[in-house]
Amino acid sequence: MKLRRIFHVNKNAVALTLLRVVLGLTFLFHGWQKMQMGLDNVGGYFVSLGLPSWLAYVVGNLELFGGLLLIVGMLTRYISLAFVVVMIGAVFSAKFGNGFLGAEGKPGFEIDVVLMTIGAFFAITGSTGYSVDAVFKRQSQAVDGHKA
Repeated sequence: MKLRRIFHVNKNAVALTLLRVVLGLTFLFHGWQKMQMGLDNVGGYFVSLGLPSWLAYVVGNLELFGGLLLIVGMLTRYISLAFVVVMIGAVFSAKFGNGFLGAEGKPGFEIDVVLMTIGAFFAITGSTGYSVDAVFKRQSQAVDGHKA
């Protein structure tokens, strides 16, 4: 008997779970970094970009707590969509003028596009793979009489 038959593993579910967790960790660490810098300081940077300072609190908390939610796969579509909006804002408010790969030691927006694309994927597909969302979906289907 093959080991795969004993431990039935869906490779796609594992890969999508890893992708979602890495996206969540990326935003979690960015949110944590903002908290460590102090949201008032981040708000000052936002003001220098022409954005309201209160937006730093929204973005910092969204990145921190939204990252945690993505890691466990909860509210995946909504959090991912919010991250897409944040990345669009980052590109156009802070990085677009630097070019795709950056210029003169300033960061480009290539990684923002990657994060935006992964976020768009999960906003469209939801939390595929192993996640809290999938557990609730299976329970809902079982209650409705659908095959889980």
